[in-house]
Amino acid sequence: MTHAGNPFGQVLVALVTPMTADGEVDWPAVEKHIDDVITAGADGIVVTGTTGETSTLTDPEKLRLVEVGKSVSAGRAKIITGGGSNETAHAIELYKASEKAGADGIMIVTPYYNKPTQAGILTHFRLVADATDLPVILYDIPGRTGVPIRYETILRLAKHPNILAVKDAKGDFSEVSRVLNQTDLMYFSGDDANVLPHLSIGAVGLIGVTANITATPYRTIVDAVNRGDLAAATAAHKSLEPLVRATMTHVPGTVSAKYILHGLGRISSPRVRLPLVGPEEWEAALIEDELALVSGVPGADFSNFRPDRNAAAGGALPKVHGTTR
Repeated sequence: MTHAGNPFGQVLVALVTPMTADGEVDWPAVEKHIDDVITAGADGIVVTGTTGETSTLTDPEKLRLVEVGKSVSAGRAKIITGGGSNETAHAIELYKASEKAGADGIMIVTPYYNKPTQAGILTHFRLVADATDLPVILYDIPGRTGVPIRYETILRLAKHPNILAVKDAKGDFSEVSRVLNQTDLMYFSGDDANVLPHLSIGAVGLIGVTANITATPYRTIVDAVNRGDLAAATAAHKSLEPLVRATMTHVPGTVSAKYILHGLGRISSPRVRLPLVGPEEWEAALIEDELALVSGVPGADFSNFRPDRNAAAGGALPKVHGTTR
């Protein structure tokens, strides 16, 4: 169940966008996958985020993913739209349109590539948050954006009435504790390996890639932490470790998650859009070696796992290109 005052959920899946072999969005597979992860225990879905290949989705595709998510979830999970833009004006228009499409919340990533100053980051987030009535999650991932949201900037942003949470992929636990002590912001773990450590210091939930494969153990971890059962949470965390390592270590999480889901027969193709490509032979072998160590993880039965390295090879050029504007 969602914490009181939490409009996002606790077990959020950073949803992959299933595609056909030629790189077009596979809409029936999107519907099925959303239903699968909700059935497995997710109470929030982040569409069009990093894992959803937001960089190469068109704006119409992003908005349709919100609409499909709302339709399939039918109130069972919150639909959060991620991605945004490194152009403030475009981000504002995209999030306005997402609100009209039915999104329950928005996740705003730090502007990437531009490398703005903290003043620029502050202004970007404030203007986007001003433009919508939806609750906002700030996405702090300097490994991808090139710049962190600094502690002082987070404190200033916490004063905005629409900014309620942070997805932390920075891994500075002491900073998380400081912000939690000094603001009312909610924190979501943005690093699959650090979900339990984040929860143990006060995070409210997670936004996870590995949860595409199985959200059930994350539901177990969150529910155990909610009731103060550290032993149960730790046991689930330990059993998940090989699966997290398989998904998050060797290739981008989007690539490995699709490779694994396809091998399980849950999506029709492991295709990603260029410049992402499927795992090379040696990378696929490493993923499969890690999966061989997975045991006793609810929702992750690899006894019939049938990976197809040929289907995963390369990447696709879609018929209509995405846009940064």
